[in-house]
Amino acid sequence: MEARNIRVRIYGTDYPLKVDDEELTLRAAERLDRMMHDLHAQIPDQPPTTLAVLAALNVTEELTHETEDKKQLTRNVEQELRSMSQLLDGILDGA
Repeated sequence: MEARNIRVRIYGTDYPLKVDDEELTLRAAERLDRMMHDLHAQIPDQPPTTLAVLAALNVTEELTHETEDKKQLTRNVEQELRSMSQLLDGILDGA
């Protein structure tokens, strides 16, 4: 995939970007913009920099949860595969 130049608007500011996945970047920018506007609605006296940090913290927390969930799922699958392998070994040894 070839990098493309695009512009995104986040919380009223345009950012020129060079991206590999335009659709993904546009969705991410829209989500961040919405998150910052939602935070502003909750705490209107905060400057944009604070809203950006809070939004980044929210996204990082979500990513951390997803990463931990993925690790747990991988451990579960690996355990199931070990159990299945042992079961098959037992069956083959008895044959």
